[in-house]
Amino acid sequence: MTFRQLIKGSLFRFEELKNARNTPFWKSIIYLLGLSLLLAIPTVYQALQVMDQIKSDSLKIVQKIPDFEIENGEIKTAKPEKGFIYQTNSVILTFDPAGKRSQQDVEKDLVGNYFSVGLLKNEALLVLPDYGGVSSAMFGDNVLKFSYKQEPLKNMTGEKLKAGLKDLKIPVWTPIVMLLAGLYPSFINLFVTLVFAGIAGMIVAKLRLRRITFFECFKTIIFCATIPTILATIILLFQPNFDSSILVTFISLFIFLRIIKYFPQIQLPNK
Repeated sequence: MTFRQLIKGSLFRFEELKNARNTPFWKSIIYLLGLSLLLAIPTVYQALQVMDQIKSDSLKIVQKIPDFEIENGEIKTAKPEKGFIYQTNSVILTFDPAGKRSQQDVEKDLVGNYFSVGLLKNEALLVLPDYGGVSSAMFGDNVLKFSYKQEPLKNMTGEKLKAGLKDLKIPVWTPIVMLLAGLYPSFINLFVTLVFAGIAGMIVAKLRLRRITFFECFKTIIFCATIPTILATIILLFQPNFDSSILVTFISLFIFLRIIKYFPQIQLPNK
């Protein structure tokens, strides 16, 4: 059976998936990469929505930022400014040239999925949402610090910042880069999910006296995951917090159980 026939079988004729166990392992992994790419689309979609929101909110922020420049690593305003805190749908901005607020204050401003940005007297802060330690694992902390004594903030002024926010554009290649970046976690998540599904499937197959190895079972499960992955992708577009692993596991196993009867049967010794 050809690879194309297996793909068609995973969508329309499940009984054809009995031949998936004979597929070369590298082809199965390539197919798994394709499913992972599909599953990464909702993440990219949500990220682009956030970026569009940030772009829209930046135009509101521009109107609030006064004229300033950097002198000796500190913000200096043209006129005395007490500072302010401004919140939009995506960003909480703290502008504090007087040095009245600390890093801890800016961190406490973070609510839900907002980004908290602090232009303090001596440094700029970017506080990221902490999704169960992901940002901490990547950066060591969910707070990024930028000194005014170093580039690119060394020569920053109010006018340059306003101009940059007004001209903020999302490059056309951004979705592609984000999709490729999202492929790795999506692949790992789907791979682990299907490994456990494969173990469960092999146990059931053995209990039904069917002769199949774990790798044959795993390769079959990968193709069985086609429809649940498509369903999970559609659901995640509308419900980003949906646990797709459970859906993929159970529907993949349900499809797998339908084709167990096509596997060779184990012949028990006659007494």
